[in-house]
Amino acid sequence: MKQLINHFTDNDLYTFTCQYYVLRQYPRAEVEYTFIDRNGTVYPKGFAELLQEQVNYMANVTITDQEVEYMKVKCYWLPLWFFTFLRGYRFKPREVNISQDEDGHLHISVCGKWFSTIMWEMPLLSCISELAHTLNGDLDRYDAALEQKRAREKSEQIFAAGLVLGDMGTRRRLSFDHQQMVVRTMAEVYNSRQWPGKFTGTSNVWLAMQYNLPCLGTMSHQLISFEENVSGVFECNFNVMKKFSDVFDGDNGIYLYDCFGDKVFFGNLSKRMAMMYKGLRVDSGIEEEQTELIIDKYRQLGIDPASKQVVYSNGLNIDRAIEIHKYVNGRVQDSYGVGTFLTCDVTGCKPSNIVIKLTRGRITELREWHDCIKLSCDKGKMLGNPEKCRFILSQIG
Repeated sequence: MKQLINHFTDNDLYTFTCQYYVLRQYPRAEVEYTFIDRNGTVYPKGFAELLQEQVNYMANVTITDQEVEYMKVKCYWLPLWFFTFLRGYRFKPREVNISQDEDGHLHISVCGKWFSTIMWEMPLLSCISELAHTLNGDLDRYDAALEQKRAREKSEQIFAAGLVLGDMGTRRRLSFDHQQMVVRTMAEVYNSRQWPGKFTGTSNVWLAMQYNLPCLGTMSHQLISFEENVSGVFECNFNVMKKFSDVFDGDNGIYLYDCFGDKVFFGNLSKRMAMMYKGLRVDSGIEEEQTELIIDKYRQLGIDPASKQVVYSNGLNIDRAIEIHKYVNGRVQDSYGVGTFLTCDVTGCKPSNIVIKLTRGRITELREWHDCIKLSCDKGKMLGNPEKCRFILSQIG
């Protein structure tokens, strides 16, 4: 099958910001990532071999001068030495272990140095998604004219409703070509006239470069999940906030707070950290409830909530984003990151529900391994060793 990932930066921005954080804070750390299919999908026979073929192709995907020059300008918080590192980076297929059981379920783990293995999440997920849609016949049935029309209608609805919104749909896209069409169409619609809303860009670095768009993304849950084994569940958020801010000198100021639920985060959010960060990302829980918790906490700390940004990104569609926007009603600076509903909402197609999460880690190759977990504010998003999840939940209360 043809190679699906052809560009080094066909990846989300947070992959690179987190990679730089890891190089600065935990350069000797080793980790294991695990693939989770929340739908328990039965993949066609031979799927593992096709995916392995795509993994092997990745060994030849390297960063170009054009990509480096773009990132130097747009990702100005990354130092020049980091781009020297990226020029020398090579995907290592041996880090990825793929198998398929007799029932057709897919099993994948990624093991190795954290700064190296961190690059695999997005290429693996997008390849799995596109391969599955290809084998299901979704790409053969794809009506390009119809889907472009739908993308244009969605874009008009988004911007007319006053939403501040960007694409975060790389991992579960129908295909690279479809995501590219969606991003291009959104940019064209947004630039066609003055709108109440705003197109904030895309998390995909290569597409942002192609269409001269802002690139979105700061951090992911894995930083907090790993830190829990270093600092403990009650201090891990504070310590990641401090370390992340130190690494980026105050840039990349949207914090993803729900790795161990809202109670743990808000319980020790200090005024200094709240003021240092531009805002928070809501990726689980009921958005209205989370909004009230955020507003109340900022007020308790003597901070005007309207001065802070809140990014909503929990599996949203446009109607739900509009509903939240009306509820917020200007009390915070609300913005939205939408993924699957933009890049895999295709006629006659069922999107995947897949993730790759950090499940084990150790600070250096000489230390013992520890399980890494994620609890979230949604029970369906709890991931990791069930025994440890129960233990941490018993600590949290």
